Amino acid sequence: MPDLGLLGQFDLLGSFSRIGIVAALLLVFTLLLADFFDTMGTMVAVGAEAGLLDEAGDPPNAQRILLVDSVAAAAGGAAGVSSNTSYIESASGVGEGARTGLASVVTGVLFLLAMFVAPLVAVVPYEAATPALVVVGFLMMQQVKGIDWDDIDIALPAFLTIVLMPFTYSITAGIGAGFVVWCLIKVVRGRAREIHPLMWIVAALFVVYFAMDPIQRLLGVR
Repeated sequence: MPDLGLLGQFDLLGSFSRIGIVAALLLVFTLLLADFFDTMGTMVAVGAEAGLLDEAGDPPNAQRILLVDSVAAAAGGAAGVSSNTSYIESASGVGEGARTGLASVVTGVLFLLAMFVAPLVAVVPYEAATPALVVVGFLMMQQVKGIDWDDIDIALPAFLTIVLMPFTYSITAGIGAGFVVWCLIKVVRGRAREIHPLMWIVAALFVVYFAMDPIQRLLGVR
């Protein structure tokens, strides 16, 4: 460190400390937003396939589902393994009749047993999973029939949500685009009063999420 004097050194260390706090906050914000909306998207899609959504299209006991998912994700991180979270491939099991959660228990037990034959996974080519993913995509696309494609306020955000998920490999990116575009369309068409305050907040958070890289460069955070 160059000779900045005692006060200069304290100022420099304080700057590093502030940058560290900003970096940590940005990281937590990114992980929170991504995990929350990934789980929400998966929860709604799988619930719709199972026919478990209520009249408003909301999954029952959503708070419990989010709590279990968040605890599992934190436990996975603490154990130094991949984040334990809900996955959209569950739609294939639900399509075959899984409803009560017993299928998830059986799947977990089978995963534990599979640990002993993990080296055999290298023998199975990646292409072997393709048919299952095609079935999952088919089951998910069945839900689009409930979208009002004649209403551009709904249809355009829904379209962007659907196409951006596979293109960006992120459920969060697709949902975020849908939120932002929905609010933008309402504003452009002079219907800003129809936007709930919570929607404004979520859309603003997604704008920050999408602009994360420029914000980090602006703040000097790597």
